[in-house]
Amino acid sequence: MKSQQYLTHVGELLGQAAASQLATVNAFAREIANTLQARRRVFLFGTGHSCLLAQELFYRAGGLVRLQPILEPELMLHLSASESTQHERNADLAIPLLAKYGVAAGDLLLIISNSGRNPLIVELALQAKSRGCTVVALTSLQHSTSGSSRHTSGQRLCEIAHLVLDNLGTPGDACVAYDGFAGMAAATSTVIGAALLQAAAAQVVQCLLNDGTEPEVFASSNIDQGDAINEAYLNKYREEILYL
Repeated sequence: MKSQQYLTHVGELLGQAAASQLATVNAFAREIANTLQARRRVFLFGTGHSCLLAQELFYRAGGLVRLQPILEPELMLHLSASESTQHERNADLAIPLLAKYGVAAGDLLLIISNSGRNPLIVELALQAKSRGCTVVALTSLQHSTSGSSRHTSGQRLCEIAHLVLDNLGTPGDACVAYDGFAGMAAATSTVIGAALLQAAAAQVVQCLLNDGTEPEVFASSNIDQGDAINEAYLNKYREEILYL
């Protein structure tokens, strides 16, 4: 059954990620903890379906409080999925995005892109790095290195970032093949990417505790006292964090 094949494959990828990506996950967590303790900002960005992973860490039960997703409607899927593909190929959007969100030296920018080759992603990484930001990539190294960059510099995201998390996906992302059908189905990047990011978030809390810093973590709004816990954070950070 193809459903079982997919689940088995994802389980295998998770095991491989736990073995090969753990050191980078922990280094990423340390960078987040350092950034939060320095009272700088942690930004999360992706276009298209990668934007789902920027939202994965934001304002959720068990999630770190002081995270700022960059959510631009034209780069997401709900206005026009096909047009978002065109916008992510426009490098000229990078500088206005950084200016709009106030990305500055000492901040951390997580950029999520399976291929890591589109002009906006690459330009954003280059511009953020030149401003003194720590740039972290979540990408597929196999996909990214299987083709050329679309950016005028010829660089890909994985070649710019300070840290690179590999989701271990294949070119094209889909992983299930069929007899009598040339196409592939069932992507893995979101599943593995979410696991890597949540693993990093879990380690950030431990890093903060080790440093003697009280972690700020949202509670579920559907448990007793959850609303009270979250309301305190909302009152504290509503002016600082967009979309709260």
